[in-house]
Amino acid sequence: MKNVGTLDRIVRAAAVIAIAAAYGLGLIGGTLAIVLGVVAVVLLLTSLTSTCPAYMPFGLSTRGKAR
Repeated sequence: MKNVGTLDRIVRAAAVIAIAAAYGLGLIGGTLAIVLGVVAVVLLLTSLTSTCPAYMPFGLSTRGKAR
């Protein structure tokens, strides 16, 4: 069930880019880089699939209603 809308997907993708840029520029490293890397992977996967498992138990959706 898709529950992630377009704006939500864009924000998630922007966060992934920001994390990758911070790592690439050497602004983050060590444990923080690993934790943020895992977060970035999760955000990327949820953005690509338009599905966020964390939204499901609460019945949340940022996706617009079908017309």
